[in-house]
Amino acid sequence: MPVQRLNHAVLYVRDVERSIAFYTELLNFRIDHRLHADGDKIPESAFMKAEDSTNDHDLALMQIDGPAAPQGPDRRPGLAHLAWEVDTLAELQRIRGRLRQAGALIDEIDHGATKSLYAADPDGLQLEVCWLVPADRIDETTHEAFAPLDWDAVLAQFGADLPGGIGISAPARP
Repeated sequence: MPVQRLNHAVLYVRDVERSIAFYTELLNFRIDHRLHADGDKIPESAFMKAEDSTNDHDLALMQIDGPAAPQGPDRRPGLAHLAWEVDTLAELQRIRGRLRQAGALIDEIDHGATKSLYAADPDGLQLEVCWLVPADRIDETTHEAFAPLDWDAVLAQFGADLPGGIGISAPARP
């Protein structure tokens, strides 16, 4: 698969505030933005950046206790998923076909600044493969965090071969 780099990691944690303190005080991460629990859709979350990062977020912390927490009998603190970047929407579509054919594709989500596929590996570990909207085109995106990915609209807006951004706020590659 043509993944290019790791974009971010998401961790399930028992206490978001405790984890924020750990990553900010010991590793100099900073909070970029927060999402507060929203019914049963969005868990209490913190999106953090490494000290000199140009990325939207390098680490997301999602609380697993509470009404909006990811539920399940085996849900415990640990890795939720790793997100891998691809350079173009054409590459993302190609990976989509492979994942669908293998029965591994779980979901397709438009996060505004990223267009994402979610899949499960043979052991059930979740991964994300994403294309990042170039920094100079971010203003054209919606800011809804979890919309269904409308391939026709995204391809009409950006084209299949537009190089994506490296991290959310870095300029697009030539």
